[in-house]
Amino acid sequence: MLVSHALCPYVQRAAIVLAEKGLPFERRDIDLANKPGWFLAVSPLGKTPVLLVDGAPIFESAVICEYLEDTALPRLHPQDAVQRAQHRAWMEFGSALLNAIGAFYNAPDEAALKARATDIQARFTQLEAELGDGPYFAGPAFGMVDAAFAPAFRYFDTFDRISDFGFSTGVPKVQRWREALAVRPSVVEAVSPTYGERLQGFLLARGSALSRRIDAAIAAAAVA
Repeated sequence: MLVSHALCPYVQRAAIVLAEKGLPFERRDIDLANKPGWFLAVSPLGKTPVLLVDGAPIFESAVICEYLEDTALPRLHPQDAVQRAQHRAWMEFGSALLNAIGAFYNAPDEAALKARATDIQARFTQLEAELGDGPYFAGPAFGMVDAAFAPAFRYFDTFDRISDFGFSTGVPKVQRWREALAVRPSVVEAVSPTYGERLQGFLLARGSALSRRIDAAIAAAAVA
């Protein structure tokens, strides 16, 4: 059982890896604002995801993904130890990107929003220099780094509909990678059909500069 929150990107990582390895699982969403006692008993950090394997809890998405890599085929990490370590490091880069995304959608004013957008653009430039011919991070085969980045890239589908923040400018390899991941069945199925609507509601509730941009976009659409 994968204990989940509907919008959690780290849950998506685990769901993608489970799907890529062909492992059947049940997904159980909880309300993180009202955490049930049984969840707190299996999640010492009080966070999702948690994977319950025959009742034994495994928490933290990176640990869950590594457990699945250790116990099920196909392998999503390289065989070479140095390359495997490098891929794990890029997975951490993906986690840092998620933190930057959180700073972006929580930015209190336009100046902060633009600064956070510039930070994300710089991270995309770093990724651009690392990528090859694709379509995935390390070439033609889908891997663990792809599972780590796909949930982060999903945010930009919503951001790009709100306004042009320049996230696609000058990074064609990153853009092609985003597009390849967006249609991968494991990535598509890692969220519910209502994910986009729920994410917009979540962003609106932040009371941030981005929230105000969404309000303005909704108002403009209503007038049109």
